[in-house]
Amino acid sequence: MCRWLVYSGSPLLLEEILYKPVHSLIDQSRHARLGVDTTNGDGFGVGWYGVGEVPGLFRAVGPAWSDRNLHELAAHVSSPLLLAHVRSSTGTAVQQTNCHPFRFGRWLWMHNGSIARFATLKRDLMLAVDAELFPAMEGSTDSELMFFLALTFGLRDDPPRAVARMVGLVEAVASRHQVAEPVQMTVATSDGSTVWAFRYSTRHESRSLFYSTEIRSLRLLHPEIPALRLISDESRMIVSEPLGDLPGAWNEVPESTCSVVAGGEDLIHAFHPEPPA
Repeated sequence: MCRWLVYSGSPLLLEEILYKPVHSLIDQSRHARLGVDTTNGDGFGVGWYGVGEVPGLFRAVGPAWSDRNLHELAAHVSSPLLLAHVRSSTGTAVQQTNCHPFRFGRWLWMHNGSIARFATLKRDLMLAVDAELFPAMEGSTDSELMFFLALTFGLRDDPPRAVARMVGLVEAVASRHQVAEPVQMTVATSDGSTVWAFRYSTRHESRSLFYSTEIRSLRLLHPEIPALRLISDESRMIVSEPLGDLPGAWNEVPESTCSVVAGGEDLIHAFHPEPPA
């Protein structure tokens, strides 16, 4: 599987988020604690919002822990909204176009999990992608296909419903092919102003996902940490696994939910797939 994180809040250098925490995403690329695989070395990617309409994107096929270009970039790029991912392939090729996050216009998308027996379901799912969107698909992963199905079903207008329709379709196609428990996912997507994060699996035993405690509460819990005074109240993180062991800093995202982060407001809604009509 994979590990990922989202940061939203005060502009920070990427290295402050990717490298400096005790159990940073770079550390998780070698020493994941809660993932299916300890090592996530089948490529990585970073997407960030800053100057311009389209988010920046840097992806590579090597392991994140040894990529000098990533380290150099992280020391010089600052962003108020960052999505980062380290990959452990579930069977598709290790190539740049299969590295997360995936981008379409202002939208970024990344995924941890899999579609069971993807090779069996792939053709039917591909045919459901909008013909105008299809040429923009570059890779061969189930994760990118999930993204383009969500775009087909209205991600740009109503992300929760679009993802619900996407999952509903995957489960319906899997049922026709007698594939049990097809969906396993934690997904993050953003348009540059709002972040949506989903934790769902058909068997209701989803991969780990956590969100950070609000900064004001953390300042009260840990007045001894100066860095907490430098981050704005609206700063938030969503992570596959905690970036350290600071007491009170992390909370588990509930099973079968959609979390929304926008301007420091945190909302968590129940998530249910929507089967095709």
